[in-house]
Amino acid sequence: MLAAKEFEAEARRITDAAKNKNVMLRLLGALAIRSHCPKYNYLHEDMKRAYTDLDFAAYRKQNDEILKLLTSLGYSYDFRIVAIYGASRVILENNSTHMKVDIFYDKLEFCHTIDFAKNHRLEVDYPTISVSDLLLEKMQIVNITEKDIIDTYILLVEHDVGNTDTNVFNMDYLTRLLSQDWGFYYTVTRNLAKVKESLLKNDKIPTSERTSAANKIDAMVDAIEKAPKSASWKIRARVGPSRKWYKDVEEVIR
Repeated sequence: MLAAKEFEAEARRITDAAKNKNVMLRLLGALAIRSHCPKYNYLHEDMKRAYTDLDFAAYRKQNDEILKLLTSLGYSYDFRIVAIYGASRVILENNSTHMKVDIFYDKLEFCHTIDFAKNHRLEVDYPTISVSDLLLEKMQIVNITEKDIIDTYILLVEHDVGNTDTNVFNMDYLTRLLSQDWGFYYTVTRNLAKVKESLLKNDKIPTSERTSAANKIDAMVDAIEKAPKSASWKIRARVGPSRKWYKDVEEVIR
């Protein structure tokens, strides 16, 4: 199994090459969080976090440039896999190390949808997606796991709440998005409560920083609750969780 440092080095190699070619390629997932949160990387070490591939978000319109770039870096792809995912996704494998790269085009669609193309979100940060989108990536998981919860409070202890995309949680963006979609709102607020509960019990984080992160969650939830809601949000809220509010996620065997 490849070491975390090897994944980190390869992620840097790919994002640097993409930047040099004006290709919009942004890192997702736990490695992106690791990149954004150096102070608390030891929590990943404590979990013995193993990485299996590199996940990126990109714009579909740059598909040809992306495939050309990755093949020049020693990757290849199976045309059968491309046919399965169509315009939404491509999976490549390094011919030497067998490391896999998974690229999601325009949107991240699992339990809920994070639309990068509609809101021009990939321009916000580099070499990862924004802090706000990293939060949403974790908080959209209906059956959230402990490792996803820990990833989330690693984000929380290192970043503040604000109203811009300058390395803070952008509440203007988050409240606008969640005020349009009751299902997404319900999953996120429910998961934030789980994160807070777990965080306050984690004695590997100093008490003052646990308290500060919990206060950030309270501020987020307060802003989300107070934000004006769309008509469709209000109609769906009347039904509540008695009707399924999320999409099932099919596990992909790579």
